[in-house]
Amino acid sequence: MRSMTLFDVSDLSGSQPRPLDPGAGAMAPERAHAGGQPAEAGTVKALPEVEVRISARRKKTSEARWVGGRIVVSLPAHLDVESRQKTIDWLVNRLLTRHRLDGPPGDDELFARAIALSDRYRLGARPVSVRWVTNQTARWASCSYYSGEIRVSHRLRAVPDWVLDSVLVHEVAHLVYPDHSPAFHRLAGAYPRHEEAGMFLAGYGLGLSADVR
Repeated sequence: MRSMTLFDVSDLSGSQPRPLDPGAGAMAPERAHAGGQPAEAGTVKALPEVEVRISARRKKTSEARWVGGRIVVSLPAHLDVESRQKTIDWLVNRLLTRHRLDGPPGDDELFARAIALSDRYRLGARPVSVRWVTNQTARWASCSYYSGEIRVSHRLRAVPDWVLDSVLVHEVAHLVYPDHSPAFHRLAGAYPRHEEAGMFLAGYGLGLSADVR
């Protein structure tokens, strides 16, 4: 019998493994998606396109802003490759976080967030869809290993960003390991606040139970 976690019980519907995305990892130098992934033909529209502009006139400041449906990042030319990528990741994630301040993310943004997290922590899989559902009261989220679909309980709409991110990392990790094996825990633990998020959810769940009473 497999051990349970504070996050979910995975839905193992289907008997054949879903092939992983073979294109994860590479980055186009001047045009990418959030999380450092290349802009590919046929990419799902929900993913924000990131255009990187290098300017010799910029000496210190870097910025990211929305232009239409894409994010434009402007950087000074003197940054080395490693510093440039770290700056891009930080600016894009900050912009995406601010974008959520008006309310919880919709399904499209939730999906884009999961893709960005998978790329950042090199999880080795990408979900096919991520959406909120209202019929999960016994678990925070679930996924289908075969179809690649992730479902997130509407009860998480009120949690901090870092907790939601940890749940998304947890579910994407289940697309690689559909169990709670040591290998799965190592992969899910790539998210720095994974254990802290589990403790938060334990307390949050107790609070929700008290409200029901």
